[in-house]
Amino acid sequence: MTPFLDSELSEEERAESAHFRVIPVPLERTVSAGSGTAAGPKAILDASTELERLTAGREPCAQGIFTEEPVDVNCSLPDVMARIAARTSAAVLDGAIPVTLGGEHSLSFGAVMGVADALGDHRLGVIQIDAHADLRKDYQGEKHSHASVMHLLTQQGIALAQFGVRAMSEEEEQARSENGVFYRDGEDLVISGAMSIELPEDFPKTVYVSFDVDGLDPSIMPATGTPVPGGLGYYQALSLVEHALKGRRCVGIDVVELAPNGSFAWDFTAAQLTYRLMSMAM
Repeated sequence: MTPFLDSELSEEERAESAHFRVIPVPLERTVSAGSGTAAGPKAILDASTELERLTAGREPCAQGIFTEEPVDVNCSLPDVMARIAARTSAAVLDGAIPVTLGGEHSLSFGAVMGVADALGDHRLGVIQIDAHADLRKDYQGEKHSHASVMHLLTQQGIALAQFGVRAMSEEEEQARSENGVFYRDGEDLVISGAMSIELPEDFPKTVYVSFDVDGLDPSIMPATGTPVPGGLGYYQALSLVEHALKGRRCVGIDVVELAPNGSFAWDFTAAQLTYRLMSMAM
């Protein structure tokens, strides 16, 4: 696959010792509506060659971006999660920030647990941008589903803050209460025009950002398998994440659920989003 920001990086900036380690995961196993997420990582990497080095006044690439070979997902889902966890754990142990590109959202379980294991502390917070709560105990009989990934993480003691949800089951609403999930949903955020939300004082200071592109409104990001109307604006979503990160340390990122539909614009949007999130983790 094309390395992230390949056209702009010097040999030194693309070295394995880079501050950011991009991990492509072309996983598509439990999608429930539209398909195509397996092609998401390649589309983001290919589009990233058109990015500028500067984003929001910062140059994340100056700290180095190394792109790994894609994770082999041709095995059982538990084994896929173990392979992803091994990659993100290795990145953290090497002093890098893993940036995992999906692929379906189920991959976040492996990515987050690898980071938590490397840190030796499951008191980690996840900031989730998403149209869906992903808090089902399982979906269609599969516990490693994209629809149950956040349930699995909360069961491991991971704290969760959700922004932009606008499609949720009764089971998930109950799970929020049972697991102390902090949330501000899509309708509330969009109607109020909120650009910043204060996380609870006791929310962990070490955090991981999981950004499902369907958290954005379909007018901005239609290239996803489960678009839901009434989503967040591009700058609104980024502002919410950036504000939530103030006073906290970002130790991992994933961008998931891009399902390329032939339009370069949406691939580029996902690539720009990924790079902007890197700038917040500097």
